[in-house]
Amino acid sequence: MQPYSIKTIGQYHNFRGLPGPSHPLISVFRIEEINKLRDDEPEHIVQDFYSIALKKNASGTLVYGQREYDFDKGSMFFIAPNQVYSIRGTRDLTHSGWLLLIHPDLFWDTQLSSKIKQFEYFGYAVNEALHLSEKEEETIVGVLRGIREECRSNIDNFSKPVIISRIETLLNYANRFYHRQFLTREKENHQILVRLEKILSNHFNKGDLASKGLPTVLDISGSLNVSPNYLSSLLKVLTGKSTQQHIQDKLIEQAKEKLAIRESSISEIAFQLGFDYPQSFSKFFKSKTNLTPSEFRQSFN
Repeated sequence: MQPYSIKTIGQYHNFRGLPGPSHPLISVFRIEEINKLRDDEPEHIVQDFYSIALKKNASGTLVYGQREYDFDKGSMFFIAPNQVYSIRGTRDLTHSGWLLLIHPDLFWDTQLSSKIKQFEYFGYAVNEALHLSEKEEETIVGVLRGIREECRSNIDNFSKPVIISRIETLLNYANRFYHRQFLTREKENHQILVRLEKILSNHFNKGDLASKGLPTVLDISGSLNVSPNYLSSLLKVLTGKSTQQHIQDKLIEQAKEKLAIRESSISEIAFQLGFDYPQSFSKFFKSKTNLTPSEFRQSFN
């Protein structure tokens, strides 16, 4: 079944039984203004604009990216344009909070037009909603109130830059709080690191790199049930290295083991590790160790 498509913010307001938006390209309102879901609620919805929600005490479930959000108090989630989602659960919406809708056309001819794509949480796996502390929630709500007040004021030449500035402030705060979440959720993040190591070890120990090649970031993130951007962000915060760097480190580890054993020539090792040419292997190995494979092997004499 085709998702129900909502092209404009005005259409969204009409869809939810709300008064028309004060501004055609941005809207901020309290979620309590939506009393209940429609009797003919579509199974899947897709929007042409960004959606940023702060929800508390939610009774329903949001399904996004084929996974489910389990809402907790002070939870935020971020949906990019053209992403399919659905709402399941009770028809009555008992939760509270805020919803910010932003059409990409608002960013036209501003730096945020390209910068917003750098905020990786729009692509995060949905089981990593942003869980806010009370103080963080107060900060976010304060920014949302400021955006709403500006949107409801008389539009003048300064309105757009002020609104854009406040949106960027909101996104930067969310980025800061996500990084805090990486560090404070130590147990869950440690489990991801353990599973990552196991996945990499299993792949490299099979001895079929020559035929199957290296695991990709997409393969690994899929096995861990998180998005590629989320995984790399988490690893950078916890280890200082991206997912790709972890893969390369594992490859160097394998190369060193093979070079130390001396059972194969350097050309054979290069092929075993999936390199088409020994020169490519030598160049990669030296870039990571400051030694050529031959120099590394000779260091054992």
